[in-house]
Amino acid sequence: MTTPSERIADEIRGRIRSGELAPGAPVPSTRRIVAEHGVAMATASRVLDALRRDGLVEVRRGVGTVVAQGAAGAGAARPGTAASAASAPTVDDVVRLAMATADAEGLGGLSMRRIATDLGIPTMSLYRYVRGREELLARMLDTVYATSPLPDPLPDGWRARAEVCARTMWAAFQRHPWAAHVMSMTRPQVLPHGIAHTEALLSAFGELPGRLLDLDARMHLTVSVFQLVRGLGVGIEPAAQARKDDGLSDEEWMDRTLPDLQAAVDPRRHPHLVAATSADVDLTLDTLFEFGLARLLDGYAVFLGEER
Repeated sequence: MTTPSERIADEIRGRIRSGELAPGAPVPSTRRIVAEHGVAMATASRVLDALRRDGLVEVRRGVGTVVAQGAAGAGAARPGTAASAASAPTVDDVVRLAMATADAEGLGGLSMRRIATDLGIPTMSLYRYVRGREELLARMLDTVYATSPLPDPLPDGWRARAEVCARTMWAAFQRHPWAAHVMSMTRPQVLPHGIAHTEALLSAFGELPGRLLDLDARMHLTVSVFQLVRGLGVGIEPAAQARKDDGLSDEEWMDRTLPDLQAAVDPRRHPHLVAATSADVDLTLDTLFEFGLARLLDGYAVFLGEER
């Protein structure tokens, strides 16, 4: 009896072999498969795993899962398999592949089995490189910090330094939308390359002219900056996935949705929302980041006793 994953995989194979999906064309994401076929996320992941094992699809960073070049000759060995690899993978290979997969498909498309399959090694062999998923995610996040260094030298002044730290992290989350979901504020991972970011802010708040803050205050000021960026950063990945799934920009989606929203708003009970939905308001994750950071640091200035 054919399983749902086999049936869906066969359907996509047919589209590839018929030329409907040409080399380089995106194939349905796991979320789209879930939505279109009414299956579980695990089933959708098995569909893409099967197509990768066949050599029909590949993960392309910044794009997602696409039809592999030469997919019609599916018998050819895939890069990274035992037949084509010149040597065994390294820890860096594992981390880079995991990051590329997460960049393209989100954390939902990332699993130990998936990474092992793409590397052409048994799943249990992957545990020779990392102890498990949590260590893999921590190494991925540390690599994000490593590839997003702070400027050297750092700017003088607590506010300028807080801004550069926040903007460096925001840019990193935009390049790697999954990273905000991995970062923990209550149980922080040990990230050698992330230490510099924390030190930068702690030192800035420890060098205030004429005032010495205790460590408790400096830690709260520092972590609150990171929390603001992380809190907004977790919205990047679902927004990008939604755009990929329905093919609409955020502006196009709002144009379609706005009439229903305006119809649902009662002018007598929600006059301010009526005004807001009738105006051209530029409200995006980027504007929320800039506005939120500025207002947070304005509050810091008051707390620190500085004149505005």
